[in-house]
Amino acid sequence: MKKKENADEKLKENSNAMSIMRQKYNTMSKGQKLLAQYTFENYPKVAFMTAAKLGEIVGVSESTVVRFATALGYSGYPKFQDSLQELIKTKLTTVERVELSNIDYSSDSLILENVLNNDIENINDTLHSLDSKLYEEAVDVIISARKLYIMGLRSSIYVAKYLGYYLNYILDNVVIIRMDMGEPFEQMIKLGEGDVLISISFPRYSKKTLQVVNFAKERGAKVIAITDSVNAPTAKTSDIVLTVKNNMVSFVDSLVPAFSVSNAIVIGVAMRERDDIKQYFNDLEKIWEKFEVYE
Repeated sequence: MKKKENADEKLKENSNAMSIMRQKYNTMSKGQKLLAQYTFENYPKVAFMTAAKLGEIVGVSESTVVRFATALGYSGYPKFQDSLQELIKTKLTTVERVELSNIDYSSDSLILENVLNNDIENINDTLHSLDSKLYEEAVDVIISARKLYIMGLRSSIYVAKYLGYYLNYILDNVVIIRMDMGEPFEQMIKLGEGDVLISISFPRYSKKTLQVVNFAKERGAKVIAITDSVNAPTAKTSDIVLTVKNNMVSFVDSLVPAFSVSNAIVIGVAMRERDDIKQYFNDLEKIWEKFEVYE
């Protein structure tokens, strides 16, 4: 057993499951190629799927799935899954994302069709996997927050700004953490019990975001994580985890579902504060008209 475990560790050190499948694809049997292709396109699902379920979906036997894993060099199917789960946590390099993309680049129209279909699929997957009770709990926590901090780094900053922009119309206590305003910890120096941090984090995960989440928890604040998996680094220490699917298109992650979930959060909060925001927007309309903000 020790020998098998050492072999798995060596395999893990040298390459990931995706690159191994690429290297061995031409020598695979027909059934193994079907399994490899499905894994290329759906590795986040395969990472948490039983061998029997994977075989059922692809149309091969469970024993074929097990042999597929061992043919790749793993001591068994669970070790193959471990490799995929580790890949999800650390994610792929930008170069690997381009290589593994299932987008047909042969024409602009096909790129457009594939990207839009991918976004539609991600939204549908989010709709069916996101726990509505967790969404309702998140809305409750946001409304009851003494102060609400929102943070997203790298590409996630745009989701954070979008969410903060609209919540700021409804609430008086919204702070968007901005890297051009100094260290996040400095902007959160007064954070404590009764406060809430919304952390937005997608692959490749930012270490800084995880540090901020841990800082918030140490201060006694509640944390709502908007991320792609319950196994994401920020999810493990957050109070509420809203999982948003963002399967890769190429080197770009789909953030469309994250914006959709942000919309749902804003509307959920707004409906709880309906009477207050009516007066607020009446006042805004007068200001916009006075200063000719809109045509």
